[in-house]
Amino acid sequence: MKPNTPKIPHCQRTCGMTFSARPFMRRAGDRRQSVSGFGRLWALVGMAAVAGLASGCAPVVLGAAGGTAVVAASEHRGLSGFASDTEIKARINHLWFQHSLEMHSRIGLTVDQGRVLLTGRATDAQMRLDAVRLCWQVEGVKEVINEIQVDTDSGIMDSARDTWITTQLRTKLTFDSQIHSQNFSIDTVNGVVYLMGLATHQGELDRVIEHARTLPNVQRVVNYARVL
Repeated sequence: MKPNTPKIPHCQRTCGMTFSARPFMRRAGDRRQSVSGFGRLWALVGMAAVAGLASGCAPVVLGAAGGTAVVAASEHRGLSGFASDTEIKARINHLWFQHSLEMHSRIGLTVDQGRVLLTGRATDAQMRLDAVRLCWQVEGVKEVINEIQVDTDSGIMDSARDTWITTQLRTKLTFDSQIHSQNFSIDTVNGVVYLMGLATHQGELDRVIEHARTLPNVQRVVNYARVL
């Protein structure tokens, strides 16, 4: 007689997990607590990873698409708002590129909940007007904030200084535990810092503005961010 050999689990050809649409619940003493939002997301990711390791399957990997979803979910506008703003930005950039390669390279663009902020340095007043006109041709645009400057004298040093200011401010916001930095967009033109996005409360917005004002070489701060 052949000895009974225990079966070694192995990874099947297709390995998947099914999650119920009901909220994930856990016990805390005699009370049941609901885990939602990011807590639920990471709980599901952790469950999938454990299941993968237990069955010998490949580990769960969150690639570029997964990373984008997590970032978008952490913003107040949500996944649908993030996708809509991304589409609006892509269409405006396409129109600018078709109209003028120089316009596409000189004008900055930020979109938040259909509100379009334009920054940068136009070669003349006509380019400034055309950039705004083309924005209004895109479906979903609710507002165009025109902060484009007509400036033919700016050079490489000016652009480098503006980039340094934006980078320094982004770093400050990222490491400030009282600020949700991913909810704010930053543009700097000729030492002027433009802020756009959503703050959870007035105190958070005040901290963002104060960080911008205290940076060297900042001429002024123009705030278009709003409080929920």
